[in-house]
Amino acid sequence: MDFIYKHGWFILFVIWGLPLTYYRSRFRKMVYQTDHWLINIQPKFIREVKALFGYYEVDDINFVKQRNFYRFYLLIYLILFLCYLYFN
Repeated sequence: MDFIYKHGWFILFVIWGLPLTYYRSRFRKMVYQTDHWLINIQPKFIREVKALFGYYEVDDINFVKQRNFYRFYLLIYLILFLCYLYFN
């Protein structure tokens, strides 16, 4: 129990961060319009950031739903980080 108390924030960030690779991969594949796995490791960020903030639209029916979900996921990540900074 002492381990969880000492490393609780780390455990929380790892648990919340595990699905991030999957969600980011889906979002990037929609933005760059590819199904190839290499898009996950390529250093392309400009179009992804524009799409995240709404300055770039993709002709996909599910894009807005995926973008809003990804925004929500990243917002929770930001809230966790701010709570960590505040409470430690």
